Amino acid sequence: MATRRSTASTDTSVRKPRARTTAAEVPEVQLPAADDSAQMTQTQRIVDAVTAAIVERRLMPGTKLAEQQIADIFQVSRTLVRQALNQLSRDRLVVLAPARGAFVREPSVEEAHQVFEVRLMLESAMLRRLCETITEAQVATLRRHLADEQAAVARTDVPGRTRLLADFHTVLAGMLGNEVLAELLGDLLSRSSLISLMYQSSHSAEHSQAEHVAIVDALARRDADAAVALMGEHLGNVERNLRLNPRVSDLASALQP
Repeated sequence: MATRRSTASTDTSVRKPRARTTAAEVPEVQLPAADDSAQMTQTQRIVDAVTAAIVERRLMPGTKLAEQQIADIFQVSRTLVRQALNQLSRDRLVVLAPARGAFVREPSVEEAHQVFEVRLMLESAMLRRLCETITEAQVATLRRHLADEQAAVARTDVPGRTRLLADFHTVLAGMLGNEVLAELLGDLLSRSSLISLMYQSSHSAEHSQAEHVAIVDALARRDADAAVALMGEHLGNVERNLRLNPRVSDLASALQP
């Protein structure tokens, strides 16, 4: 007698093949990139803080930048601090000395002359171009900046007025919409701040602020020649107020009446 096959042993349902997920359907997981982005943000935060401290004259040339101390301040690893110091070194604001650590850079007298020479060339061309394109709204923006400068000078806010007086020049560059120009000028202004920290005498912030007012007045008139002449006079006054004579190292000469 033939054995009757049990229907239970026969699977009449068709097992569907397991769907394959294509590469296009797999969401991209970018955790490392996110980590890298976070690290870059932390590094930039340190760079910005050190740069601002230099520009606002809270960090003097020659100041040692201890990695561990900075790491403790920002609650980050020394690796991130080292990355920030390397970037500041590339920006020529910090010197990395083997076996000694990092220090705020001390620019030379020759570098001081060169920085102001380049600034004059760059900012003169910038003003001529701006006189062709400046709008009434941009003039109004400059007037507001001048009012902030004046207020900072009046209340003897040294860090605030230092930052605002430097920012005046980057605001001008920004009005041309040229990011490369703004970055170049920002670098030069940072180096100018270092130079001022080392060599500036009793330069009058009030006088600089008044010169900025005159430059904006010339821009409002679209008078390129006057604006360029005033900027040349302004930068010349700043440089002349620097003590660029070499320091006397001979004791007898230093103590001579």
